[in-house]
Amino acid sequence: MKYKFILLAAALVTAIGCKQPPVNITISPEAGTNYKAGDQVAVKAHYAADFKPDSIVYLVDSVKMGSMKDSSALNLKTDSMPLGPRIITARVYSEGKNQEISTNIVLLPSKAPVEYTFKTIKVFPHDTSCYTEGLLYQDGFLYESGGGQSQSPPGKSVDLSIGQSSLRKVNLNTGKVLQKTMVDPTVFGEGISIIGNKIVQLTWKEKIGYIYDKDTFKLLNTFNNNVGVEGWGLCFDGKRLYMDDSTNRIWFLDKDTYRQTGFIDVYDDKGAVNNINELEYIEGKIYANVYETNNIIVIDPKTGAVLEKMDMTDLYPQAKRNLNADVLNGIAYDAQGKRIFLTGKKWDKLFQVEFVEK
Repeated sequence: MKYKFILLAAALVTAIGCKQPPVNITISPEAGTNYKAGDQVAVKAHYAADFKPDSIVYLVDSVKMGSMKDSSALNLKTDSMPLGPRIITARVYSEGKNQEISTNIVLLPSKAPVEYTFKTIKVFPHDTSCYTEGLLYQDGFLYESGGGQSQSPPGKSVDLSIGQSSLRKVNLNTGKVLQKTMVDPTVFGEGISIIGNKIVQLTWKEKIGYIYDKDTFKLLNTFNNNVGVEGWGLCFDGKRLYMDDSTNRIWFLDKDTYRQTGFIDVYDDKGAVNNINELEYIEGKIYANVYETNNIIVIDPKTGAVLEKMDMTDLYPQAKRNLNADVLNGIAYDAQGKRIFLTGKKWDKLFQVEFVEK
């Protein structure tokens, strides 16, 4: 009996000792390599010459893109891929088993943004008490969301110097506030959009959205907004909402439920463009302020590519701005009159501009 046990133990040791370790497989391209949309990416699994795989399946973001029987490269087409980081995986099959090795690439737009300058067409007065977070034009009036907190939430300390958040209806020509409602003093109001007879307003960090009657400004409802890092800008294309969150991501929201339905990541030919702020949808494109800069960018809502860029430094130079004026923020569009309006946080002026290619 003791002899049989010794034989069994020896057999187990032999079996364990003969178990083949995973094959050493690497993959190219090198992780973090940049490509332009439309480029072909040669993806290849590398292994020892004496290893013979049954097949190698290549995936991009877990979606199968093709397979090979040997170490030949698979050429991936990128023209229909979303911009940004893409994870490429080689799944190598051999003797009924498989192992995976992954890399990543960063897909950038195929072209640099077209540079634009501007012409100032007209200058209007603007209420310096409004820390502008959202700006809209509809039916002859401006609708504006002003940020601020006049009361700290329980257990938190915030800067109360900006004042309380509000929602406003404004006379374009005079800058006079015709209608205003104050938001909960413990929250910070952000971007707005008009959907039918309702106004939707985001909040900064509170993960709450507000829904108002457009005519009366009566608060109709609230919703939980757990999409993204924070609530920043908002715009509407007639079918869905676009929301940014302080990063380079723009989320798609259902216009009725305000739930996420997808997203794009915003890139120019150099890399990710972060701090996307106030948004406006203009003739099939998204116009956006880049927070704490004088730049406005124009984004393809299908791909996230930055198509155009406007340097607005000379619109209202820092040295000429009114006391307490803050950064450029606020884009509104008069679709009927084809007019674009720009302002900033606590600016005393609102500008009608025309963009001109350099």
